[in-house]
Amino acid sequence: MSTSRLPDGYSLHQSPPSVPDYLELRQSTGLTPVNRAQAEVALANSWYGVYITHVPSSTTVAMGRIIGDGGWYFCIADMAVLPDHQRKGLGDHILTRLMDRIREKAPKGAPGAHVDLFADVPGRRLYERHGFRDTMPRSLGMGQWLEKS
Repeated sequence: MSTSRLPDGYSLHQSPPSVPDYLELRQSTGLTPVNRAQAEVALANSWYGVYITHVPSSTTVAMGRIIGDGGWYFCIADMAVLPDHQRKGLGDHILTRLMDRIREKAPKGAPGAHVDLFADVPGRRLYERHGFRDTMPRSLGMGQWLEKS
């Protein structure tokens, strides 16, 4: 596990954030909005998650989580840092902790754990520093939005 320290004034918590904090972080950082029911199910079914609070105010300022099967397939999701707290290494700290957790808990042996994520343009440098690479042309990420009627 990484031994990097958070900047002074911040505290890391090893669980997903509360539903209200999750919704607030998504809204304040420009992530796709979700409703409360979606947030409750998503957080309850996380494989692992962390969040960071700003100690003087106890405000949740950053988060990240892992979804996956716990065997070999893992997806980094919901990486977010409030704008006023960006450029302080919080996203790097969260991603390091998430990747360390996969290394600690995923079963060992071939073929190893597969870790993926969707990277918005602002986050690409962070993910690249942690070894993530564009998978094209070998594979192409695809998706579909299902609207509930």
